Amino acid sequence: MQFGGFGGFVTSALIAGAILWSFATTDVELSRLVSAGPRIADFLGRMFPPDPTVMAEIRKGSAETLRIAILGSLGAVILSIPLAILASETMVSPAVFRPIRTLLAFIRAIPLILVAMLMVGAVGLGPLPGIIAVAFHATGMLAKFYAEAIDGVSRAPIAALESAGAGPLVRLRYAIWPQMAPVVARDTIFRFELNLRESLILGIVGAGGIGFYIQTYVRSFQYDKAASVTMAVVAMVIAIEAINVALRRRFT
Repeated sequence: MQFGGFGGFVTSALIAGAILWSFATTDVELSRLVSAGPRIADFLGRMFPPDPTVMAEIRKGSAETLRIAILGSLGAVILSIPLAILASETMVSPAVFRPIRTLLAFIRAIPLILVAMLMVGAVGLGPLPGIIAVAFHATGMLAKFYAEAIDGVSRAPIAALESAGAGPLVRLRYAIWPQMAPVVARDTIFRFELNLRESLILGIVGAGGIGFYIQTYVRSFQYDKAASVTMAVVAMVIAIEAINVALRRRFT
């Protein structure tokens, strides 16, 4: 108990020290924020009223963003299924699942925007680099979630099939999958929502989607049009959240 109290004190001291260090070493002048007030007000003033003449671009960008999220999520699911099996300690030996888990951690460590930039450089502008970036980045998380779902099932049905001489795929189909299916559905829906949110900004680096129009209008100082696109993005995020909540209630 005393060790736990001391450990809590040390943790609190480290957090406080990190906060103080950040304040002391970061070049932040609050006076600049105060002096920027008029410029911020002027910027916001240029955004209103929003320009409704860009509805065609909004529809086109929103549809492209949705396609990027759907195809990227599909690619991630396809890649995650075999990787999850290889990353599960229930299915394979430590010599196999440990390197695969390291690989998945490496994939998760790479920011999506960096992957998108690399793909734009490799395959050019458009939705294709966005789809590849979303599929690659989401695989690191989905495969991990799927592997954890496999490892979290009850061992009794698996042991029963093992005693009958069933192989790994038979155990997966009849003992593991019925238990993990609701978890897989929940995690896949969650990741799709995240993919759709992230796809909204991929256009900033030329990887397709509605973010391309935000970048174009801001760079050309058409802030009223940028406001219209931004409002469309907010509406999409709210709709995504509502649909996600409904689907998660359906599968859990």
